[in-house]
Amino acid sequence: MRPNRRVTAFGSAGALVTATLIAGAVAAPSATADSRHGQDREARGAAVAAAKAAKAGIDWQDCPADWGFAKPIQCGWVSVPLDYAHPNGKQIKLAVDRIANTGTKEERQGALVYNPGGPGASGMRFPTRVTNKNPVWANTAKGYDFVGFDPRGVGHSAPISCIDPQEFVKAPKADPVPDSEADKRAQRKLAAEYADGCAERSGAMLPQMTTPNTARDLDVIRAALGEKKLNFLGVSYGTYLGAVYGTLFPGHVRRMVVDSVVDPSRENIWYEANLNQDIAFEGRWKDWQDWVAKNDATFHLGNTRAKVQDQWLKLRATAKKSPLGGVVGPAELIAFFQSAPYYDSSWVPVATVFSKYVAGDTQALVDAASPDLSDTAGNISSENGNAVYTAVECADAKWPTSWKKWDRDNTRLNKDYPFMTWANAWMNLPCATWPAKQQTPVDVKTGKGLPAVLIVQSQRDAATPYEGAVELHKRFKGSRLITEKDAGSHGVTGLVNPCINDRVDTYLLTGKTDAADVTCAPHATPKP
Repeated sequence: MRPNRRVTAFGSAGALVTATLIAGAVAAPSATADSRHGQDREARGAAVAAAKAAKAGIDWQDCPADWGFAKPIQCGWVSVPLDYAHPNGKQIKLAVDRIANTGTKEERQGALVYNPGGPGASGMRFPTRVTNKNPVWANTAKGYDFVGFDPRGVGHSAPISCIDPQEFVKAPKADPVPDSEADKRAQRKLAAEYADGCAERSGAMLPQMTTPNTARDLDVIRAALGEKKLNFLGVSYGTYLGAVYGTLFPGHVRRMVVDSVVDPSRENIWYEANLNQDIAFEGRWKDWQDWVAKNDATFHLGNTRAKVQDQWLKLRATAKKSPLGGVVGPAELIAFFQSAPYYDSSWVPVATVFSKYVAGDTQALVDAASPDLSDTAGNISSENGNAVYTAVECADAKWPTSWKKWDRDNTRLNKDYPFMTWANAWMNLPCATWPAKQQTPVDVKTGKGLPAVLIVQSQRDAATPYEGAVELHKRFKGSRLITEKDAGSHGVTGLVNPCINDRVDTYLLTGKTDAADVTCAPHATPKP
């Protein structure tokens, strides 16, 4: 499941990609030498591409009308090699946008480049934090141009696709929780078809859809911006992009804030990461139910967690027997309800819709949880995001190819953590039969010249469990960890919590961190 918003089920009925490895009879030593040689070539290719970009710069213009970014935001393009081992071969264009710093010329410290996660999410909305006068970012905006971009494969940047978008959003999908072996076979078939669809529609891009390549793209963008060093804010999967960038280009980092951290250890990327999410989602789902129960006077869903869970199970069973409005079954319910364990900002809206349903208003839930087939642009965007999510996670690492392993692991987890487990399994299963080369993840570590990195993490985050922040903190020497205690919203730096906001501002504007790690009290709990 992507460490940022995701669509739960896909395709025609709800599956994702798995990974086949064509294991050659290559002796291990030469395989290692090979991959190192490949990395050397790619490192040289990245330097060639960055030098070219520095010379070319970016031709900033008003943004195309249909992109939805009004002046003074400007848009442009940066060319990068599809394959860094061949820097003069095929190029793709990445869309970038920016807004100038709001302070004086003297106050300006350069560009702050942003990635919101996914993999598969666009960062192009970042400059709107300035035009929308977001108070949390007002101080930092004085010192920095805010720069967003569509990563390779995303949005306007050589977008990839795996299935017809209208087909992708069609509902209802099959219940992700299987009742029988036949249900599992049907989902496995969908996952394999999805993987094949990715190869058919986007085959040439797939081997190059890796986090290390996106990190190299980030360095080319830095050069095109005319920046000697990168200032970077990464949230969710953006933290893994930051971790890989910091490993590959330690001397090119000026300031780096990572928020809601993916555990970057090789063992975790990406199969284990998804299993760990299932456990964390269950915990945060319970936090939300406790809050709903505490506010029973408003929502009337039960005054204990157990009663709220009973209402959920009842709703799920009803929708399974007969999809609400003909379109909302269990898969659609999970896709809608999962935003509550993701983001505190969804607590009230999700509980309100649930409350209306229990009071007899089914339509509110149908409207909230069903696809809008008339929103073709939105559906193209959803399908593209899911395709990139799949392509990057499948290409970054070698996935188990044995169905027995997937079945055993997910059956075991589903017993105690049923909210997300099977939905997440099918989403990732295309990686078991993935038709393109799969890499070995980068060994994230501190290199020469890496400055202090600021790590921000809530303790009960579902999408990126807390252990991830601790692991990156260990690997990046001199980093500082800010923990938001007893909180679990995903993406902490955008919330109002002065204990965190002031420290992020101070770090970005002065480079200073606290002398030791810091624990902050939680941000305000949502009020119904």
